[in-house]
Order: sequence, then structure tokens, then C-alpha cells
Amino acid sequence: MIRLLSYIYPITKKVESKYSGTLEITWHNGKKHLNTKNANYSYGSLQKILKFGLQKIDLSNCKDILILGLGGGSVIDTLVKDFEYENHITAIEIDPVIIEIAKEEFNLSENKNLKIICADAYDFINQNKDLFDLVIVDLFIDNLVPHKFYVPFFWEDITNSNSINGSILFNASLNNANYKYLINIVSHLEKNNYQTQKLEKVNGTNTLLIAERSRL
Repeated sequence: MIRLLSYIYPITKKVESKYSGTLEITWHNGKKHLNTKNANYSYGSLQKILKFGLQKIDLSNCKDILILGLGGGSVIDTLVKDFEYENHITAIEIDPVIIEIAKEEFNLSENKNLKIICADAYDFINQNKDLFDLVIVDLFIDNLVPHKFYVPFFWEDITNSNSINGSILFNASLNNANYKYLINIVSHLEKNNYQTQKLEKVNGTNTLLIAERSRL
């Protein structure tokens, strides 16, 4: 019934989170979305943006993918349904409320191919010892990437770690004020044997950064 009514008018349920503020679970035109006050977190424009980026990456040799920033799990949905990805995914999410929403509202469940860890992505990368072929960095609080994910220390942990074996997809910015940090990240990656490409105004909004480690 809710799905049918959503074609007439949006139906929204609000949930409070100490990390993300007011989260909105909204049915609209027969589809369920996870939003904040100013941004889509899952199953809307964000899903289209990350799908566009994933189309630029060769997933055929990806045995393990790390996702930093789970949201409602739409990027996992994209990987499984659109790219028929059948290998292992580890998802890191700092907000237990969002993890609960992903499970209860979007039917995301852990299984032999999916592990969900409630942790700060910054700390996880600093301590991680596992090997991943692709890292998807999608870390927003509302419509802003927290500053600590633009600073050199975070990217040094990624590039200096033996745990990152292939590609990086960074959902970098809605905000032009952060562009100078993005330029520094590109410079750092290229100095560490990554080939990079910036995709600007994806879906009319976000900048994506794709980095692939060169094979020597």
C-alpha cells in the first residue's frame, strides 16, 4: 500500500542519529530512498553516481572490495545486481543507526560474501591488514566529506599500506571549496604509482576520483 501511495505523494519516516542528524526514509514513485536534510545517502542520485564510477573500473579481477561508508547499502545492490559481482565485500560504517536502517529498511544482510563492520573508516584504514582489490570511499556527513578524509594522513595510510592492491573510487565532493584538497590527493596518488582520472559533475553534482595502481 505504501509503495502505491508513494506514486501520489512522498511518504517519509524520520530517524534521529547522533552522527548524521535527522535521517529520512522516503518512499517516492514506488522506490525507497535514504536521505539527510541536504543529501541522498542511498537508492537515489548517489546510486547513479557510484554506478557511473564503477563502470570505469575493471571488476573482473576484484576478489575483495572494501566500502568505506555503507549508507543504506545501495552500492552493494549495484555491485550485485548491475555488475553481477559474486566475490567478497567488506563495508565499514561508523553509524550504528544507519547499519540498522540498511538491514531493516533495505533488507541488507551479512552473509559469506558480505561483512559489515561498525567502525570509523579513518581508524579502520590505519589498522587494516587485509588485502583489497578495490576501495570505494563514500564518506559523507549530510552533504559534506569530513575533513579528515581529505588530509594527507588518510591517503598515506591507503597508499603506504600493502592492503590496497588495485583501484580506488572516491566520491569526492559536492563543494568547490574542497577542490584544493582533491588536487593534493591526486598529486599524492600519482607520486605513489597511481594513474588517476577526475569525473566532474557526475549526475550534475558530484566529483568522482578514480585511481588505479600501475602494474610494474
